[in-house]
Order: sequence, then structure tokens, then C-alpha cells
Amino acid sequence: MSKKRLYFANCRKAKGTQKYVAKENGISTVYLRMIENGTYTPGRDLMFQLCCYFDQPAEKLFPDYFSNRSFKHTHSDN
Repeated sequence: MSKKRLYFANCRKAKGTQKYVAKENGISTVYLRMIENGTYTPGRDLMFQLCCYFDQPAEKLFPDYFSNRSFKHTHSDN
């Protein structure tokens, strides 16, 4: 079950309707709704586009994405 991105939803509401924000970003209203509801995470380019549009860091707009990421560091013997 996905978790709604409440901060993203609040940023979107501050800009306007889902239809308006979707059109401004060149995506469908359904796609924006899926992103907002947490059922879909946008690709890198759209994620950065939305960060610029809302003037917010990705970690705030998509906290679920960043909290679930497992970054493994590799060490070199060189």
C-alpha cells in the first residue's frame, strides 16, 4: 500500500488544481495524481522538474523514495 505524499500535495495545492499543475509540467492529471498519492515515483528528470517547479528539495517532496533507498558504498583496495 502506498503512502500519500502530504507535503507534495500541499505544495501542489498552493500552486493550483491537479489539472493546472499537470498541464504546467506537461504530464497528465492522472499521472500527477498517482505521484501525489504515492502510487508512482517519477523518473529522475521529472522529479527534478517538479523540485524546480515547487522550489523544494526532492527529499521533502518524495521522502518515501529517499527513506527506502539503500546506498551501498564500495571500498577500493587501490
